[in-house]
Amino acid sequence: MASQASLEKSRKCQCETSHPQSILYQILNKEEQDETRWHAQYYHPCYSISSAGCPCEGNRKVVLRTPEVTCMRASEVLLKTITFIRNLPSFYHLPQEDQALLVQQCWAPLFVLGLAQEWVNFELKEISVPSLLKKILLNQSLTDSDKVENSSLGASLADVQKMKNFLEKFWNSDICAKEYAYLKGIILFNPDLPGLRFRHYVQTLQQEAQRTLMEFSSMMYNRNLGRFAWILGLLTSLKAVNAETIAELFFRPILGEVNLNELLLETLYFKQDLL
Repeated sequence: MASQASLEKSRKCQCETSHPQSILYQILNKEEQDETRWHAQYYHPCYSISSAGCPCEGNRKVVLRTPEVTCMRASEVLLKTITFIRNLPSFYHLPQEDQALLVQQCWAPLFVLGLAQEWVNFELKEISVPSLLKKILLNQSLTDSDKVENSSLGASLADVQKMKNFLEKFWNSDICAKEYAYLKGIILFNPDLPGLRFRHYVQTLQQEAQRTLMEFSSMMYNRNLGRFAWILGLLTSLKAVNAETIAELFFRPILGEVNLNELLLETLYFKQDLL
């Protein structure tokens, strides 16, 4: 019986048991497979990265599904962020070097807070970046320009997911305008930034913002400081916000290769007519 089974197996076409091109086929058609999984999994507003089961999530790239709308709203949020900073008298008590350092290092989490406050939701679209292996298998040349383009096209899916998770948490917490203002003060006046000249003064401003938020929460929620602790805990997730991801996703489609740090400082100090 064993010899008969072996004979039948030998008569069976090898492509029916182990297709010699199955692995190659999967590699060369990964883009189509990823696109199908994207629509099935990520188009839902409550999607989760971990459920994808892909060992290379960090290499997956996304862009905005409707950049013409979302980028405009993002620009408005960024201008409102600069306006918030300009309207803080205590900010101008700092030397200009400290002002520039705080803006350059803190604009990204402030911007994400602005997205939360303005309820800016956005849909994503995964993009296909041809892999080096695929180019080799298809006998395509990989130039230096290809390498640069492939590495900079689109934002990291994992980084964007962290940002969307943060937004969902804030939207579910029903944060009011005063709480957002105090939180922005806590983020902006970060005494832990290396290079600050007036570190003690910055620390005093942050502590003042924290104390004001605590007093407001205590007054609004019957002296229950649980909400205060909860909101401060949410801010820790903002440390994972990647400024490059924000620039790539929201501003490169309309500004191109612009240095956002320089643009922000220019807007803060010179472009008052835009605000």
